[in-house]
Amino acid sequence: MAITDSANQQIRAPLAADWALSRGISALTTAEVANMLGSPASQVSQRLASAIRRTEWVTPARGLWVPVPPEYRGWGGPPATEFIDALMRHLGATYYLGWLSAAALFGATHQAPQVAQVAASHLVRNREVGRVRLQFHTRTNAGTFPTTSHLAKSGPVQVSTPEVTALDLAADLIVGGGLDNVATVVVELADQAGLEVSKVTALASHFPPAVGRRLGWILEEFTQIDGLDELQRAVTSATPTPSLLDSLSPARGRRSERWNVRINTAVEIEA
Repeated sequence: MAITDSANQQIRAPLAADWALSRGISALTTAEVANMLGSPASQVSQRLASAIRRTEWVTPARGLWVPVPPEYRGWGGPPATEFIDALMRHLGATYYLGWLSAAALFGATHQAPQVAQVAASHLVRNREVGRVRLQFHTRTNAGTFPTTSHLAKSGPVQVSTPEVTALDLAADLIVGGGLDNVATVVVELADQAGLEVSKVTALASHFPPAVGRRLGWILEEFTQIDGLDELQRAVTSATPTPSLLDSLSPARGRRSERWNVRINTAVEIEA
C-alpha cells in the first residue's frame, strides 16, 4: 500500500522531499520511495528526475534516497553529518567520523576540512554527494574504538573520541594535512576537548609504536598535559628501534631518548 498524506492522497513527486522532511524522515530506500509515490521501484528515478535536478534529493549510494532540506539545496546537498549514519547503515558498515572531521566538531581546527573523513569497517569507495566529498579509510576494528554521539538534525552521528582522533591523526599524517597541521590540531584537541592520557595509553596498543611515540612527544613538547609517563613506558618498550617523528621525511636528526623518536624535522604550531 502506498504511503499517503493526511488527506489520503498519494504523495506527488514534486512534494515528496518536503513531505518526508516534515515528518522527520531523513533517508529512504528505493522500495520506501516507491511505496510513498505509489509507483513501481523501477520508476522511482524517472519520477524524481525533476526533483533531483532541483537538488531536492541526493542518492549517496544505490538504493538510498536522502531528501535535502531547503537550506542546503543551493549547495547541492546536505552536509555529511546529515546523511552519513544512514549511508553507513545502508552499506552495512560500522563507522565513525574521524581525523580532521572529528577534530572540527570538537572545535580543534582553524578551518573546516575540505572532505568528510570517515573510518569504515570494510572497504567503501570515496564519493561526492552534492558538494560534499567523502573520504573513507578502512578500519577493520572501527567497531572496537570508543565513539561519541554528535547530534545532527537528522539524528545521531558516531564520531571518534578526542583520544581516538589524536591517535588517528598521529598515525595518518597525510590525512591530517602533514605533521605541522597534525601537531596544531592535537594541541587544540588537548585545549578544547581535553585529552585523557589514560585513555590514550589504553588505545595506543591498537596502533604501531611510532604513533604513540609521535603523539606523546607532541603532547609533551607543546601542551601542559601531565601524567605522560605511563604512555611513555607503554610505547617505548615495544621495540628499541627509534621511530620517525615525521614519517614523510628522511631518517635524520637527533633522537629523543625519552620517546625513542627521531626528530627529523622542525615542527611549527600554527597560532
